[in-house]
Amino acid sequence: MTDPDRILDSLSTSILIVDDAQTLLYLNVAAETLFGVSRNQVRGRPLADLLVDASALSLVIERAMETWRPISRRELALRPSNGDSELIVDCNVAPYEEAGTPAAALIEISDGTQHQRITRENALLTQVGGSRAMIRQLAHEIKNPLGGLRGAAQLLERQLGDAAMREYTSVIISEADRLATLVDTLLGPGHHPRKESVNIHELLQHVGHLLAADAPPNVSVERDYDPSLPPLLLDRHQIIQAMLNLGRNAAQALVQSGGRITLRTRVLTNESIGTKRYRLVACIQFEDTGPGVPDQLRDTLFYPLVTGRSDGTGLGLAVAQDLVSRHDGLIEFESRPGLTTFTILLPFHAPDTR
Repeated sequence: MTDPDRILDSLSTSILIVDDAQTLLYLNVAAETLFGVSRNQVRGRPLADLLVDASALSLVIERAMETWRPISRRELALRPSNGDSELIVDCNVAPYEEAGTPAAALIEISDGTQHQRITRENALLTQVGGSRAMIRQLAHEIKNPLGGLRGAAQLLERQLGDAAMREYTSVIISEADRLATLVDTLLGPGHHPRKESVNIHELLQHVGHLLAADAPPNVSVERDYDPSLPPLLLDRHQIIQAMLNLGRNAAQALVQSGGRITLRTRVLTNESIGTKRYRLVACIQFEDTGPGVPDQLRDTLFYPLVTGRSDGTGLGLAVAQDLVSRHDGLIEFESRPGLTTFTILLPFHAPDTR
């Protein structure tokens, strides 16, 4: 290995070199990791073989070669051919030519996906705090007059001799009770999590059985567990409720088309949740093959009363996020047509303060 190669391999940014026909000449170690390939596999192959859609990056390269000056692009979306997830990258393309060699372009790619994820998580955490305060204030304002309304209807019912008229007061009482139940759901549990050591797979199995029992015949529930997951300290009832809300949302997304729900667990190391970094984090995923989250709901999905279904209350995700946040965790999601994944992140230990 020559000294320049050693220098490029020591960089944390990904370096690719292509010729004027956009044939791959070189990848450094960081680029191999980013795209999930080895340089020997792809050397001499078109850049288009590396990506599902290379058109955006190709345009940047063409522009740099035409003008013979460096071109930069921020937040470029790339999807490696060997991966499922989309990468958001910052890209710099610089043309160069050495004596006796054809013209080439050096591509420097910085993965901005992690930075974007941290920004999104911080926004979600801010939503949780703001939504919780707003919900509690609103719920208390609604609950007080509801109690008076119900009491007045009961008193009126006792004074009415006509059975037909009492039916109207019964409707008032039942609707007041329904609204009171809705308000209680908004308020959530009135106590701190009662944490105990729990095997998360035990809870997932319970949730999976409930989902399978309720699912229509065209929906299957599959499991993909990491058996090495250590026990977690959590309130089993609160986490079961959060997981049920995610699972039922996934099942609802498949009612029309059918498909698959996958319950998955993994252990993540040195993972950040918001601004805090943890040595070990439990990753619990609910993946479905439904149509995906509508674009207009993506930024407000965890707010209360936001729903894409005509018969939905818009409380399931808001309540689930609140319950998970009580365990210093977070729910995030990725969605595209045909594949939606909601991920619960739960830390095992206190944040790493090093």
